[in-house]
Amino acid sequence: MAIVRLEEITRQFDRVPAIENISFEVPDGQFWVLVGPSGCGKSTILRTIAGLESATSGRIYIDNCLVNDIPARDRDVAMVFQNYALYPHMSVADNLAFGLKMRGADRQTQQRQVQAVARSLSLELLLDRKPKQLSGGQQQRVALGRAIAREPKVFLLDEPLSNLDAQLRDDTRAELKQLHQRLGITTIYVTHDQIEAMTLADRIVILDGGRIQQIGDPQTVYTQPANRMVATFIGNPPMNIFSATYHEGHFAIAGQTMPCPGVLRRAIAPSPGQTFDLGLRPEAIAIGSPQSSPPGDLATLTAIVELVEPLGRETLMRLTLPGSPTSFAAIAPGRVQSHPGDRLTVSFDGDRLFVFDRATGSTLYPA
Repeated sequence: MAIVRLEEITRQFDRVPAIENISFEVPDGQFWVLVGPSGCGKSTILRTIAGLESATSGRIYIDNCLVNDIPARDRDVAMVFQNYALYPHMSVADNLAFGLKMRGADRQTQQRQVQAVARSLSLELLLDRKPKQLSGGQQQRVALGRAIAREPKVFLLDEPLSNLDAQLRDDTRAELKQLHQRLGITTIYVTHDQIEAMTLADRIVILDGGRIQQIGDPQTVYTQPANRMVATFIGNPPMNIFSATYHEGHFAIAGQTMPCPGVLRRAIAPSPGQTFDLGLRPEAIAIGSPQSSPPGDLATLTAIVELVEPLGRETLMRLTLPGSPTSFAAIAPGRVQSHPGDRLTVSFDGDRLFVFDRATGSTLYPA
């Protein structure tokens, strides 16, 4: 196990930066997730840590050892790829033992490690099979097992679940989390799926455009996003964003108004006519006007139903404000009787409002 530290890492391809000034430190034994949209640089960071890419500038430390000039095979890290990368002509047992064999482990050590890993990943009955005789989930467990058998200092996982179907992905994600809890090996995991990031991570690193946007535990990045990008990327369904103008204690949104909470006015001191982007998560928007909410907490607006998506215990509704081309999402409990084109009342919870700078996207409220 080891600490992984990156100091001002930049990687350029043909003078175009893929990542810029990346700095963070993963404590020993923690599970960190790099997440962001396609092309944000998360896989480049992982490959640079592994030694498969060379940093243009900056320093990488593993277990307090500078590894910039150390080849990948000598960094004592194990990487699991999206496509499994199993040897098709080898049995499961031979695939699991391959890393140990390459490091010169004796046959007894190889057999002992393979049996231990097979037990931990429920692969004991599959050791004689070839990869083509395995399901996708079983192949992924073999790829993970090959990395575990080496007992590396660091695990690097590059979207290892993206080829699995939804149910198998959920199951394997749970297995992966339990496995980390048992082994406690420092792990860095790359995904574009924010649900994986939220459920697996001790800390999440959100990236966009090759730069870090925010680092924090899952609850913090959800409730206290650093900017509009983080706010809209973390959360499913994503946060709704409304263009608004401040006037005399109210926000004007698409020709309708909602009160500006006093605590918000004191925090950001808005000027008359000043424009903002307001954020509300779908769970902060109620269909109708709940009678249980205290007066003044809710802003009641008129909306038009665009789409109704029943999800069983709740219904996701996509709506628009009259005169606005932008749709937004709200979650209604249970089954609803609304249909596309219907007009209805929605209530915005002002106490759960986010305010972003229109130009920079930075979070103005809550601080």
